[in-house]
Amino acid sequence: MLRAEVTKHLQTDIIPFWQSMEDKEFGGFYGYMGYDLKLNKEAVKGCILNSRILWFFSNAYLTLGRKEFLENAGCAFRFLKEHCLDREYGGVFWSLTYKGEPEDTTKHTYNQAFAIYALSSYYDASKDEEAIEIAWGLYHLIEEKCTDEYGYMEAFERDFQPADNDKLSENGVMAEKTMNTLLHVFEAYTELYRVTGNECAADRLRYMLDLIADKVYNQRLGRQEVFFDRTWNTLIDLYSYGHDIEAAWLIDRGLEILNDGSYTEKMGPITRTITENIYNRAYIDHSLVNEAENGVIDTTRVWWVQAEAVVGFLNGYQKMPQERKFLEAAEDIWRYIRDWMIDKRQGSEWFSELDKDRNPSDKPIVEPWKCPYHNGRMCFEVIRRLEDAS
Repeated sequence: MLRAEVTKHLQTDIIPFWQSMEDKEFGGFYGYMGYDLKLNKEAVKGCILNSRILWFFSNAYLTLGRKEFLENAGCAFRFLKEHCLDREYGGVFWSLTYKGEPEDTTKHTYNQAFAIYALSSYYDASKDEEAIEIAWGLYHLIEEKCTDEYGYMEAFERDFQPADNDKLSENGVMAEKTMNTLLHVFEAYTELYRVTGNECAADRLRYMLDLIADKVYNQRLGRQEVFFDRTWNTLIDLYSYGHDIEAAWLIDRGLEILNDGSYTEKMGPITRTITENIYNRAYIDHSLVNEAENGVIDTTRVWWVQAEAVVGFLNGYQKMPQERKFLEAAEDIWRYIRDWMIDKRQGSEWFSELDKDRNPSDKPIVEPWKCPYHNGRMCFEVIRRLEDAS
């Protein structure tokens, strides 16, 4: 039931919606659709949005095998290489004008990582050597310009002089290190290693697993910390439920690809504890609440948090088959998504968020962070993980 419903939703709703967002005049994909479903063809085009769309259509092709999806991915790939890449200083810009000219020239480690993630998948789908060459160029750029002796740095000016991390800092703090950026560099390098088998990426995966276990994971609280200073001192009491359940399965995926028994033994108990704690602390009323700051729970139901919860609990069930409650939670949250989070209006996709009474906010349907990465990936993961199920 879950696999069949998710597959249908992917094919009849998510994919056609994002195909309709292709900008055939200036390249890439449109960057904004308001809650009123009005498309702004002159909105800024976020480079993270483009990378995530490239990743999405590459994996749509890998999962479903339809050539048109590879063509959609090719549109995003051409826009990335022709517009998102900075030919002078290297790296990927933060955002572009609708015509494809630099708009915000900030360089962010998180953004470079998503380009690697997307390019690696596109290489797997297309076998285009140029894609993996660009990915390796960005890998070396991150390792040479975006690290210090403590780990991965965050934000830079166009020429890679350090800058304030206002783009990935929230809740009133300015973080020099974040769980979020580390997680998505790990995610990107996992995909890079999967498609190339290059041991340089594997070594950095081990390095990041050590950072996650030793600096990010709070063993006493059974959760990840979120925002840090330069040397990994936490800045705020914040429990990000969505990032924790996402991290649990992304770390497990990395462990599967890395296939290093010592790290599987080290990290397995951590991902199991994270999954169990999210189930007990954040799974409320058929869905996942957003976060807790200083112990105060934000009950907003955010679109991407629900998508990651489906995958995270499905992963938890596969790692711990005796815990059928995780499978039941994944199925339950999918029903919540199906009945409430998906916008049933013609020409729409998912709402950005709902309140605790299931009323949607008026946030945009498409903007630089609202894209087919989380919900599309939920579909691919359900299809892949339940391949043998009826």
